[in-house]
Amino acid sequence: MNIKQAKEQIQNAMTAYFTKDTFGNYVIPIERQRPIFLMGPPGIGKTAIMEQVASELGVGLLSYSMTHHTRQSAIGLPFIEKKIYGGKEYSVSEYTMSEIIASVYDMMEQTGLKEGILFLDEINCVSETLAPAMLQFLQYKIFGRHRVPDGWIVVTAGNPPEYNHSVREFDIVTWDRLKRIDVEPDYEVWKEYAYQRGIHAAIMTYLDIKRTDFYKIETTVDGKSFVTARGWSDLSDMIRLYERNGITVDEMLISQYLQNKRIAKEFAIYYDLFNHYKSDYQVDKILDGRASEDILNRARAAKFDERLALLGLILDALNEELKGITLSEMFVTELLAALKNTRMDLVKPNADFAKAVRNQIEALEKKIQTGKLASTLSSDMEYAYRSAIGALENVIGSMIQQAPENGKEAFIVMKADFDKHLKQLKKQSSGASKKLSNVFSFCETVFSEGQEILILVTELTIGYYSARFISRYGCKEYFNHNKELLFYERKKSLMREIESIDWDAEDSK
Repeated sequence: MNIKQAKEQIQNAMTAYFTKDTFGNYVIPIERQRPIFLMGPPGIGKTAIMEQVASELGVGLLSYSMTHHTRQSAIGLPFIEKKIYGGKEYSVSEYTMSEIIASVYDMMEQTGLKEGILFLDEINCVSETLAPAMLQFLQYKIFGRHRVPDGWIVVTAGNPPEYNHSVREFDIVTWDRLKRIDVEPDYEVWKEYAYQRGIHAAIMTYLDIKRTDFYKIETTVDGKSFVTARGWSDLSDMIRLYERNGITVDEMLISQYLQNKRIAKEFAIYYDLFNHYKSDYQVDKILDGRASEDILNRARAAKFDERLALLGLILDALNEELKGITLSEMFVTELLAALKNTRMDLVKPNADFAKAVRNQIEALEKKIQTGKLASTLSSDMEYAYRSAIGALENVIGSMIQQAPENGKEAFIVMKADFDKHLKQLKKQSSGASKKLSNVFSFCETVFSEGQEILILVTELTIGYYSARFISRYGCKEYFNHNKELLFYERKKSLMREIESIDWDAEDSK
């Protein structure tokens, strides 16, 4: 199965494992909860989906690579304990708590999360001395004499033997205690992740043209030659940083991430060509509806490969715009929550208005800290929290400056700041809607008889930020070209939810 299907299987298993009976006990006791084993080639995103699952389920995530552990760190260090048996004292070997089990308890203590995922990667590549303890753990969830706490699900991962000479084959007894999920690379599924991750448009359009180059592992006379999903993702990050700092992206850099000489060379050539298109087509003018006749004529006469590159440039610019809307929505949502939470504190007798707002800032800082400790904080959510913190700090400054005399006046100061951000969000979303319409207008003008519009609609559908934007604000051109996806029912937008609040009624409570 692909990584998306594997993620669904893991979520379903965790939902089942977390199910409790009427007395609050897990229906399937932890000792009978089979550890999940993700078996798949390297670099396809096994670790990434665990972060997504933990974030979506709101549980902790603790990750370990088992190749870095010794028998002592896994099961604990021995010490001598005195015990009485049959009236006689004996020296008995005991073990300190495993580093891994101790880390689970530490996370529970630091984050307050009582349920989570213990993710052990490269589980079938452990050392000779650790192998017996590892097999015991897979069967009984015990390291030494200490068991994984209730509420923590064990998920493991490993590579098939053809990818790693250190792999140890499990016997049937061990396999019979595992919930095995075999994962294969799938470009279409990775593409959905790539849009949300912000993978460079040159990489996206190159792989659209040469999909077989997405994942390739070969044995040549010079040794192993490989390209993985992880390699493309890491290369994307480096390309963006090189571009930001004005450093030339060349084949030497690319070959450090794409360890296949042919693919590295061909992508290096394509990257230069892509930048040439970027300079010629002036995508910002297309989004603003100001494309010149020269640009229109060139696009009409372009070959299919060039058209795909142009679509990639357009979608990349549009995606950045729509991502900005998503981040602004998330920020405004957090600010609204703080506004509601603070309102009651502001009207208390002798209320300290600045302290009431500071309490909300501290709550947001706690969310950031907890999310990072639990490995469940997305970059988007961190942006929303930090933006809300910055806005609330400005509110404190406004309160000090304006010196409101009572809680109602203090609330008005805070709400005025919120209204300013809400107005900005409305303006931002309106501008993005126009740019989306301009893109369709451009494509309808130059690609009226081609399949480029179908590609555009498809990419907007699978793109995380574009699909989210369209579901909230709509786009008549999108739906006109996408009749078969009209089931994509528009969700209630954040804007309507915010606008539905009767602030006068709230103030009168």
